[in-house]
Amino acid sequence: MNRLIILIFTLIFSFGKAQTTISGKVVDNKKHPIVGANIYLEGTYDGANSDEKGHFVFTTEEKGTQTLIISFLSFETKTITDDVSKLSNLQIILRENVESLDAVVLSAGTFEANDNSKVSVLNALDVVTTASALGDFVGALQTLPGTTNVAEDGRLFVRGGSADETQIFIDGIKVFTPYSPTTNNIPTRGRYSPFLFDGITFSTGGYSSEFGQALSSVLLLNTIDEPDQEKTDIGIMTVGGALGNTQKWEKSSLSFNATYINLAPYLAVFKDRNDWETPYQGAQGETVFRQRLNNGMLKFYAAFDTAKFELTQEDINLEEGLNFKLNNNNFYLNTSYKGVFGNGWTVNTGLSYTYAKNNIGVMSSDIKNTENSAHIKLKLKKRFNSRFKLSFGAEQFLTNFDENFKETPINETYGFKNNITAAYAEADVIFSKDLALKIGARADYSAIFNSTDYAPRTALAYKTSKNGQVSLAYGNFFQNPSSSILKFEQDLKAEKTSHYILNYQYVNNGRIFRAEAYRKDYDNLVKFDTELESFDSNYSSSGNGFAQGVDIFWRDNTSIKNLDYWVSYSYLDTKRDYRNFETSAQPSFATDHNISIVGKYWIDDWKSQIGLAYGYSSGRPYTNPNTNEFLAERTKSFNSLSFNWAYLLDQQKILYFSVNNVLGFKNVNGYQYSNTPDMSGQFNRRALRPAADQFFFVGFFWTISEDGSDNQLDNL
Repeated sequence: MNRLIILIFTLIFSFGKAQTTISGKVVDNKKHPIVGANIYLEGTYDGANSDEKGHFVFTTEEKGTQTLIISFLSFETKTITDDVSKLSNLQIILRENVESLDAVVLSAGTFEANDNSKVSVLNALDVVTTASALGDFVGALQTLPGTTNVAEDGRLFVRGGSADETQIFIDGIKVFTPYSPTTNNIPTRGRYSPFLFDGITFSTGGYSSEFGQALSSVLLLNTIDEPDQEKTDIGIMTVGGALGNTQKWEKSSLSFNATYINLAPYLAVFKDRNDWETPYQGAQGETVFRQRLNNGMLKFYAAFDTAKFELTQEDINLEEGLNFKLNNNNFYLNTSYKGVFGNGWTVNTGLSYTYAKNNIGVMSSDIKNTENSAHIKLKLKKRFNSRFKLSFGAEQFLTNFDENFKETPINETYGFKNNITAAYAEADVIFSKDLALKIGARADYSAIFNSTDYAPRTALAYKTSKNGQVSLAYGNFFQNPSSSILKFEQDLKAEKTSHYILNYQYVNNGRIFRAEAYRKDYDNLVKFDTELESFDSNYSSSGNGFAQGVDIFWRDNTSIKNLDYWVSYSYLDTKRDYRNFETSAQPSFATDHNISIVGKYWIDDWKSQIGLAYGYSSGRPYTNPNTNEFLAERTKSFNSLSFNWAYLLDQQKILYFSVNNVLGFKNVNGYQYSNTPDMSGQFNRRALRPAADQFFFVGFFWTISEDGSDNQLDNL
């Protein structure tokens, strides 16, 4: 009798808790079964895993509308909300996770030096430990393919473009005067040390619609978001001294870096080919304040530098030589905010202000110029899902340039105001982790020309294998002529290039191979009819040109223990009809072949890092007035082997030594010819040699930090 009662109650309970069967099959977009997918009802313990055929089945006592979750590694999680009675015999297709580490990336024309990027050709450490760079990020980037070594200049020349065609941005905001001024045959340096930056993106072409007023290249510098600890950095060098400090609080931090350079002691020991009345003296300072807010990060970045020198250089047409003196002051302020809103919205906004003043003396001429520039920018981005993102924004560039030229009896004042209003929109469409598309457009209105330029741009990337991918990029790019032109003439057009890029990239276990072919077409280049730009020149926008070539890059940091090296090669074919050119020709800054080999080796027993960097460039064009040909002859090839050695005295003290052109190659940058022929009718010439064939540097660097382990190896 008791057993009968128990059986009856069991049956009643079972019917009261009737179960529903949930079943189906999980496959990918190619209909292949997914084994081991996790399928469960949200908020319950009811679920199962798919078998070798992708099938799953389980039961639940839940009733009504429920949410079924289907997830698997490297695939997007899928949810199905419906009545449990309808969750049977399901055919579920999971899409690949397009944000996985092995997903395709848009890489045409772009090199990243960022520890957080998916594919880094260089990392932040490499930028400042390259032997030939002497601590300058521009010098390190010149070891990448697509750049041309113009040793006497020091700026970035990219794929047949002049240095003015590369623009530099800090936290997305433009830097109007990124280089310290200098004189002929003495290379300049970037104003900004690597001390405060942790991310660098260098694009040699085909870049985003977000960036304008750059014909050939953009260089993006990102300041550190969050320092890891408080520390003080001290540097004592043969050319000066440096001091840096970082303070950190709960939601904010402050860093600064100051450097003083005086070449007088160095030049007293290692004399060069110039006669220095006042050797170079310069002071630089940078600071960044960061404040973390509830939904974003606010940054204030400021930098100043001042420099002066006076020297007399050899000149074939002046028996007493050419006297040149410079006094420069520069200030740059940058404020930026990056924040996150709800529903997938983010905002990037900021502004910068630049003040630059130069007092220049060339023989009996006095030139004074002042530039006030500003950049205001707003960018909004909406992430609809992992496969579609839309960004758009607007910006304003403001430049006011004035110059006064005095040379008895001439006293001329001239200048310009260059205001540009721009807007852009761009979409990222991720079809799968193997296929991605970026498409956008940009419009720039120049008040100085009263005209608007429209620039469509697009990039496509396809993953051809587990480790390889192909990318394509196309775009139009506009840039107003430089201040050296606009200060004399404003009835012109914005200069234009069209970029076509085909890229292949292979990444596997510390090895990177890149090969890229490109074509650039130039229009509206400035022409004038005098030897140099001047107020009595006749100007037009009738110039044109092209640049095409192949860039190859290989890096390996795993095959040999403690050895990291990379090799780059560039072939460039370019001609232009611009400036005062008589006909279309290869410009004097361009070379057909460029090779860089960089290696760094850590020696445990010596507590040392040894670095070597070799650079080769084929000869550069020049015009020989003793012939009837224009830019038809070539200098001899450029060669340089540089060496550095960083020795750890202890964990936080480093003794550093470097020498450029250690083998003493006698490089020639070009030739200067006399203005008049000699008695035999020939124009004499002199070789334009570097001011010094070699440069030696010794420094002691000491870091004082909380954990006692930080050092400045990444700043050398």
